[in-house]
Amino acid sequence: MLNRRRFLGAAAIMAAPTVLTTRAFGADYPAKPVRIVVPFTPGGSTDITARLVGNRLQEIWGQSVVIENKPGAGGNIAADMVGHGEADGYTILISGPGMATNRFLYPSLSYDPVGDFAPVTMLITQPNLMCVPNTSPAKSVKEFVDYCNANRGKVTYASSGNGTTLHLSGELFKRMAKVEMTHVPYRGGAPAINDLIPGRVDVIFDNMPSIISHVRSGTLRGIAVTTKDRVGIVKDVPTVAETVPGYDVFSWFGFFVPVKTPKEIVAKLNADTNAALVHPPVKTRFEDLGAVPKGSTQAELAAFLKSETDKWGPVIKDAQIKLEN
Repeated sequence: MLNRRRFLGAAAIMAAPTVLTTRAFGADYPAKPVRIVVPFTPGGSTDITARLVGNRLQEIWGQSVVIENKPGAGGNIAADMVGHGEADGYTILISGPGMATNRFLYPSLSYDPVGDFAPVTMLITQPNLMCVPNTSPAKSVKEFVDYCNANRGKVTYASSGNGTTLHLSGELFKRMAKVEMTHVPYRGGAPAINDLIPGRVDVIFDNMPSIISHVRSGTLRGIAVTTKDRVGIVKDVPTVAETVPGYDVFSWFGFFVPVKTPKEIVAKLNADTNAALVHPPVKTRFEDLGAVPKGSTQAELAAFLKSETDKWGPVIKDAQIKLEN
């Protein structure tokens, strides 16, 4: 378990200035292609976010930005590779809630989510959307709860992997709605959706950007959003909390690099990524997908990561969720 001293030490590193200096480490960065490592398969929300931001960074830098998908173990394989890789700014990890939750979900990690990484910036936050196949008898959260109660032990929910917000959304729903569902983890959001459409699984609590096109096209039925408030782009879709009081879950993504990356490079990454997030085509595209472009200082992302750790740790322990490495 991480101690407070390590948290504060890492946070101090994050507090570096966000303006690029002319010192040698950062002045000519990047001078070659940059990799963004995605812990899940192509087509999911993490991948979509990485590509949208990466495309704009490529324009800013005049250098190639390569997206590398490295799925497996709820993001741990990618995190281990980046955390123990070269600290030169040329390999960036895009990660989300797993950076806060995996330490509680797995018996051991081969990396330290705080000690091995320097947070760069928050990218986006987004609601999840509770979706069922069109063949499902459930057209509302109440009807889905009734369906679960009428089919105890038979209802399944899909996720993009163990420990993701898709997984935790389902676990929290089970506990708060007092229903039985069996978790079916996939190696990303896209293959999970592929099995949901024909009804091989019963429900998913997927990130809005990767599922909204299926709801708009009518290939899936969206019955609720997971945030406490309704979402503008699907304003007619109720919240889970309207049926299950107190339910509130959202996803987030941020950029992280190895902790020993020169602070000038981290500062340039922070400034350029924040600029990419407010670039009108990027900002508009995220908003159209139901995501909120955020941006942040390095210290703000470090503090947010700690708040997520404090939030989800007790939930996971209380639910006794344990995953195999």
